[in-house]
Amino acid sequence: MPTLPLGPLLARRDLLRFGAVATAASAVPGWVSAAARSPAAHPGTAKSVILLWMAGGVTHIDSFDPKPDAPAEIRGTLKAIPTKLPGVRFTEVMSDLAKLADRLALVRTFAAGTDDHFVGQARALSGRRTNAVQITTEPNVGAVVSKLRGSRAGFPGYIAVPGTTRPGPPPKNMFVGGWLGEQYAPFPTGGRPRNEDFTAQVRESSEEEFNQQGLSPFAGLDDFRLADRRGLRSQLDARLRAVDATAAVGDQYHGAFDMLLSAAVRRSLDLSREPERVRERYGRTKIGARCLLARRLVEAGAGFVMVDYGYDPEYGNLWDNHNAPTQNHPPICEMATRPYHLAGVDRAAAALIEDLEARGLLGETLVVFLTEFGRTPKINSNGGRDHWGAAGSIFFAGGGTNGGRVIGATDTRGAYPTTPEYGAWHAAATVYAALGIDAATVLTDREGRTVPLLPEGRPIPGVL
Repeated sequence: MPTLPLGPLLARRDLLRFGAVATAASAVPGWVSAAARSPAAHPGTAKSVILLWMAGGVTHIDSFDPKPDAPAEIRGTLKAIPTKLPGVRFTEVMSDLAKLADRLALVRTFAAGTDDHFVGQARALSGRRTNAVQITTEPNVGAVVSKLRGSRAGFPGYIAVPGTTRPGPPPKNMFVGGWLGEQYAPFPTGGRPRNEDFTAQVRESSEEEFNQQGLSPFAGLDDFRLADRRGLRSQLDARLRAVDATAAVGDQYHGAFDMLLSAAVRRSLDLSREPERVRERYGRTKIGARCLLARRLVEAGAGFVMVDYGYDPEYGNLWDNHNAPTQNHPPICEMATRPYHLAGVDRAAAALIEDLEARGLLGETLVVFLTEFGRTPKINSNGGRDHWGAAGSIFFAGGGTNGGRVIGATDTRGAYPTTPEYGAWHAAATVYAALGIDAATVLTDREGRTVPLLPEGRPIPGVL
């Protein structure tokens, strides 16, 4: 392609606006130079992370911390069943994970320290004690890992499946690079949100198509035209660097083009390549497809994959089960049995762990089940449970986890921890430790200021 002068290149910026590439070019994380990465001081067992992000507040009493001896208004109608660990019980809707309890490090004393969705989600995603004005300023843990580890196997350092959640109203994007810079926000496989506010009820296309929108260029833009535009982008970068030797404006674009042109990346997003028996094992549900896609991405080489499941354009906030009249939810214990709620998550998460293990990937893949807080012990008058930041349940599996551990306990009502509680900063410290990222690492923000990796928090004792 002939060399073009700087002026015409700048005038033809519209050439770069072609659907997913525009999204990738502005938001794709993790394509950083080796000099920007901080090596781990102590090698960790985990090479990859799959974060099962359940935004909205999963009920702990109806899942991992049942209270069968409590009054009916606390225990609900779900039966407590034995797990593979003697004396440890889950509810009946968690039957698949109950059989895998020896693979889990379950933390029953996860305490958000807030009943606010936005603050709780920002804390869980960043591992920092954020307040109401910091909910989009602190980088996600995945963004930090992307900054320190960079890309791998042609994938961005931080991927969100599908990454379109915008809780509200008003809608807020919680998947951010924060003060690290927007280039470290996750690459969303679902592309741009179809409904910026999840309360605007719209039906998505098929889940498979939805999960691949981020790599879908406009019609008529084939690989040859995409390669031409890649060359155009390179010329623009070179000319800009000639004007300002310090400019590195195009670094993230090169990774975007590489990913869009990679056959291996495209194959990893194609769930039709999976045998029917595997797809059935995960469940023909949104959460099933997303967990299966996460496995495929990690198997193909991705380093940090977040499964985004909580706010939904069809069901609203899946976990915020107040059962207020406007939510149109059934009573909480009935809701839990539905394939898009706890029962479906149980099936998909268990399939994910078993599938990773069968493929020899579980030892090097840390699976984290995370939500912002639990739900109230007492079922309200509408048949739901409200926000409860004092206690909740999360779990870790694989990636160096000590399976078969139940860490911490709550009182007879599931209301308060009776053993030490652990916050989002402890969960984040556990993830970093599993990856071998030194707790003493110092980061640099986009203004050049130094910031500690974690101002507080240590790995949760017994998990690793």
